[in-house]
Amino acid sequence: MELSEEQQEAVERASRFVAEARYVVALAGAGMSAESGIPTYRGEGGLWTRIGEPDPRAYQNFAADPKGWWERMLDRDRNPQSPERARFGNSMQDAKPNPGHYALVDLERMGKLKWTITQNVDNLHRAAGARCITEIHGNRTLLRCVRCHFRTPRDEFEVDPKDLPPRCPQCGGVIKGDGVMFGEPIPQDSLAMCIEQTNRCDCMLVLGTSGTVYPAAGFPMQAYQQGSRLIEVNVDPTPISSLVDVALRGPSGQYLPLLVTRVRQLLTATAP
Repeated sequence: MELSEEQQEAVERASRFVAEARYVVALAGAGMSAESGIPTYRGEGGLWTRIGEPDPRAYQNFAADPKGWWERMLDRDRNPQSPERARFGNSMQDAKPNPGHYALVDLERMGKLKWTITQNVDNLHRAAGARCITEIHGNRTLLRCVRCHFRTPRDEFEVDPKDLPPRCPQCGGVIKGDGVMFGEPIPQDSLAMCIEQTNRCDCMLVLGTSGTVYPAAGFPMQAYQQGSRLIEVNVDPTPISSLVDVALRGPSGQYLPLLVTRVRQLLTATAP
């Protein structure tokens, strides 16, 4: 990636802010997944633009008939031609982490990135090696108890199609996919961790997020109000662009590896 002088200066400033920070937190949005071939939800070419937005009462419908929901999901899993699978295709199943995901893992292993908050459900951060992470909208590869928030890998949990819905082995609550449905509250354990991490940060990387979906959209503002540095990496301007300390206008998969390389150099130069 060949940078202009202005872009080089922006990368340098961002790298110094990260290197000097005590507690860096990343907030990742759909733009990072788009670089791995997963369509965004809103906007031109977005999933919901093409097929329509999900039912705003999706969670209420699930709660009213969890058995029926599970029957449809099991049919989708068994039948490649099912309506559910046809709506979404295989883009998420086939997607792989991109250089932006791996760059965040590098920052985590260097000890600079303390936590990642992601709005994405695609599991790509974990597939890249992330360990310190909260998936505020859930993870498509997990199941979750709606009562106690017990989570387990979907492929390790046996579902009996003759005994639906499946029940939590810890509390007996109903098990569902971990992905947060329309109308479903953000799980309290996830929301509490996101708030805690935002409160602790003195530098936030805001990556590929539109800044319009709450509660995640409120975390950069919360960080800004407590005096944290904000570094935005996004192809397009967002509602927080006027507040950030540095804006890297382009894909995270291009900018984050450059930032990681420079941060490593700065840390090496100041090491005792």
